[in-house]
Amino acid sequence: MTVDRSTEQQLAKQTYDVIVAGAGMVGTAIAYGLAGRGLRVLALDGADGDLRAAKANFGLVWVQGKGFGVPAYQQLSRQSVALWPAFARELTAETDIELDYRADGGLHFCLGQAQWNQRAEKLARWAEELPGQERCAEMLDRAALQRLLPKVQFGPEISGASYGHIDGHVNPLRLLAALQRGLQLRGGHLRANSAVSRIASRTGGGFEVQVGAQRYEAAQVIVAAGLGSPALGRMVGLDVPLRAQRGQLLVTERLAPILPLPASGLRQTAEGTVMVGVTQEEVGFDLSTTTAAAARMSRQAGRVLPALGQALLVRHWSCLRVMTPDGCPVYAGSVDQPGAWIALCHSGITLAAFHAGPLAAAFAQALIPAELQVFHHGRFDVPQTA
Repeated sequence: MTVDRSTEQQLAKQTYDVIVAGAGMVGTAIAYGLAGRGLRVLALDGADGDLRAAKANFGLVWVQGKGFGVPAYQQLSRQSVALWPAFARELTAETDIELDYRADGGLHFCLGQAQWNQRAEKLARWAEELPGQERCAEMLDRAALQRLLPKVQFGPEISGASYGHIDGHVNPLRLLAALQRGLQLRGGHLRANSAVSRIASRTGGGFEVQVGAQRYEAAQVIVAAGLGSPALGRMVGLDVPLRAQRGQLLVTERLAPILPLPASGLRQTAEGTVMVGVTQEEVGFDLSTTTAAAARMSRQAGRVLPALGQALLVRHWSCLRVMTPDGCPVYAGSVDQPGAWIALCHSGITLAAFHAGPLAAAFAQALIPAELQVFHHGRFDVPQTA
């Protein structure tokens, strides 16, 4: 029997140090960091039609209010945001891709005095949850907000805003493209249209990862496939509960500068378009867009910046976020199959610098730092009372 050489080569197993199952924002950042530490890395990406959280990413690099009730998550966000300037410079220098990253602060607008009071109370409690840390957010009344942004014409209902000094924003699509290019420039490998169908332990250690007829081997495997992670995680003893949360967004035509700082739910990009959003809908895997959500987001944006009432909307779309039961990340290793890891979060932009830096460094040493144990998915295994 004659064996076709090209088929034989296609079916031959390829060996790496680490295989990352999932090449979205989280998986690619980790793979980029691992490749920069000299490891042979393969990142396997699914099809273009897969459920991708990055498609609905607002592009905020954000700390204020994040991790409310979970100080460890607030600390993690602060750590990553502090790493972001150097991370962005390095990534752009390597890839020649401008990320449109700015860290001039960010706003959360308040409509009416009641909202302002509620926001002030929440941020005060949030700051108290991490004692000893310098406060990175403050409340601005309308007069102070107007002094900060004297050229902006705010709606009459605006009572002020919270202002996060270290918050910022970035172009999420350019960030993902830069991470993918950077991964390959560092010697890593990226395979598109390569959804993982099987992960199995190998006798003597390591893993075999199957994509169609192709098989790959590695000493370690990291599951970072977003909403596809539960099925893959269970193959290596990592059963993490996730739910999909729909987010709808609107984008306007290009406008003259109207909002110099990004805000929660409102951001003008470097190109001049204004992003409006984002909804938080518990509708399962339904990717529909709705006129009701579009109308609600448009009204809200117009109450903040009346000039948007004249802007032409050019796009309306939705995507699904990756949400754990408590909204916080999951970082864990398999007890049954050492060398298998899982990394999940819905803040892939904010945490990208951490994922490419400290987390990748830890995975390179086949460990998860003690301070990340609080993010183990075992926290969800709480017996239900009768």
